[in-house]
Amino acid sequence: MTNLNRGPDDLDLKSKVGQLFMCGFDGHQPADGIRRLIEDYGLGGVIYFRRNLKDAIQVASLTKALQERAAVPLLVSIDQEGGMVVRLEEGVTVMPGAMAIGAAGDAELAREAAMRSGAELRALGVNMNFAPCLDVNNNPRNPVIGVRSYGEMPQKVAELGTATVRGYREAGVAAVAKHFPGHGDTAADSHHALPVVPHGSDRLDAVELVPFRAAIAAGVDAIMTAHVVFPAYEPDGVPSTLSRRILTGLLRERLGYDGVVVTDCLEMNAISETIGVARGAVEAVKGGADLILVSHRLDRQIAALEAVYEAVLAGEIPASRIDEAVRRVWSLKEKRGLFAKTAAPAPDVAEAYAVARRVSEQAVTVVKGGERLPLRADGRTLVVWTEARASTEVVEAIEQSWTLGAALHAEGLNVAELAIGLEPTEAEKADVAAAAESAEGIVFASYDAGFSPGQSALIRALHESAETAGRTFVLASLRTPYDLLEAPAVPVYICAYENKPAMMSALAGVLSGRLPAVGRLPVTIGDYSCI
Repeated sequence: MTNLNRGPDDLDLKSKVGQLFMCGFDGHQPADGIRRLIEDYGLGGVIYFRRNLKDAIQVASLTKALQERAAVPLLVSIDQEGGMVVRLEEGVTVMPGAMAIGAAGDAELAREAAMRSGAELRALGVNMNFAPCLDVNNNPRNPVIGVRSYGEMPQKVAELGTATVRGYREAGVAAVAKHFPGHGDTAADSHHALPVVPHGSDRLDAVELVPFRAAIAAGVDAIMTAHVVFPAYEPDGVPSTLSRRILTGLLRERLGYDGVVVTDCLEMNAISETIGVARGAVEAVKGGADLILVSHRLDRQIAALEAVYEAVLAGEIPASRIDEAVRRVWSLKEKRGLFAKTAAPAPDVAEAYAVARRVSEQAVTVVKGGERLPLRADGRTLVVWTEARASTEVVEAIEQSWTLGAALHAEGLNVAELAIGLEPTEAEKADVAAAAESAEGIVFASYDAGFSPGQSALIRALHESAETAGRTFVLASLRTPYDLLEAPAVPVYICAYENKPAMMSALAGVLSGRLPAVGRLPVTIGDYSCI
């Protein structure tokens, strides 16, 4: 349906406003709601979640069906950050996440991982990835960023983040640096509340802004806003997403950025439960945002579209602000080849997995107790596997068969594995205690133990009983590296940063002695400093 002879100035006002919105929907096929937004409102883009994605073949079919309905090619986006934040796993390579890349410390590997992952996405018609996270994670209690960050050193985050931006660009995928001006030093999750970063402008300039400056210099396609209050820049308490002082004054004028500014989802509680989605869309556009993300409810999506349209008619939003934003969105679509009819090249899947394996093997970090490894091959090892759920933006179940126990079994170890929930039940605790009695060694695969009191208590109890009985005890964190703070006395502590298959194979290789542990801590954990 695309008319290649048209330009952004040829659109009517309703279609111009539509180009400034990116929306989500339910189902594996184009639902009535998303078809209406594309055909009646001229929607600029869509965002995929797990609820939309089954496997690579289905995703390619879905993307084709959506694009066929669009008068202007759609930006098709996804949160495929890698590691613990991915939406699609079947038929694509799940690359390690940012903190694993930070532990590996290799910028060229970061670039290649993004390029290989981007090539697979582009072959499915996905042309925008909401990655990389350029948040500097220097708060151990951060509930939403954590391993999505490359680490706590601003220059290292800048180096690895810009390498990732280059990799996506090589694959023809628009990279989106997030969450400006920085979500790394928050103790609240903007999905649920409105965080505040209270630091002064000098500290923010020296830490939070460093990676974003580098990304801008590298020509990043888009920057996503944070639903976070920065009093140093915005004394009126307005979240960054809605703040003209931050989006225009800081990002555009001071930092010199002229690419697309996209909001984080306005349905997150920091916006939806305060100013509201519709009014938030108006304020975001007024502040300088070019692309408004509304990920879930059709009623809110239509209300936001209509509110921005009416605000232009009423003179609250100048028509020139709409034209400026549309031109940026259109220019991005041109740069990333959305108007071209050439098919994306077939990705090299084997090489992509080889890159994922190399990053994983370079990331595994033995923080303490390496002299007590490897595990004994002739003894029985109990693996306590903490099951996890994806909880960024929406709570979505993760099915995983290649666990640490399976990977250790493949290494030739005698393994028994028990799965527990994030908050283990009394029955689960009893089962673990009973199984530990007949094991020579215990590996506790923890998952964000600092946010799960029951999990932390079980780690300490198992360690104490293992010490009494003379058993080997290993704590292996499969998400945040800060789990050691919950049980600092454990004799062996290893960080894997995620529980994905490639990383579980790498971790098992270290535990069995097949692989050396060469990863370096990208964050400080108590007395253990990042390198």
